[in-house]
Amino acid sequence: MSYKLHSKIWLEDGGKVFGDGPCELLEKVDRMGSLRQAAADMKMSYRQAWDLVKMLEDNLGFALLERQTGGSCGGGSYLTEAGRDLVLRYKNFRKEASSNLEQLFYKYFNDLQR
Repeated sequence: MSYKLHSKIWLEDGGKVFGDGPCELLEKVDRMGSLRQAAADMKMSYRQAWDLVKMLEDNLGFALLERQTGGSCGGGSYLTEAGRDLVLRYKNFRKEASSNLEQLFYKYFNDLQR
């Protein structure tokens, strides 16, 4: 039998502040230029995505998105510099944490692998 390690990591301050799901949503907003499109791509309602971003911004104490209302070119959402920095730091942290967890997994459980 071959075992695999699974883990979940998130930041919290009494409640969840930031994790994989919010990070993915913000990455998609950055790529698509739209919270609505990012939410749809994740099979999430726009309202749910909007509430999540608002909760994150309230808990973190800074804006994650710049919102541009409609007009001749339409509206959109874009990551703030602080939002982009948070996503980058979280992704780098997750990558390093996963690597370290894999090393620990093999150190302690390699003998269970067949």
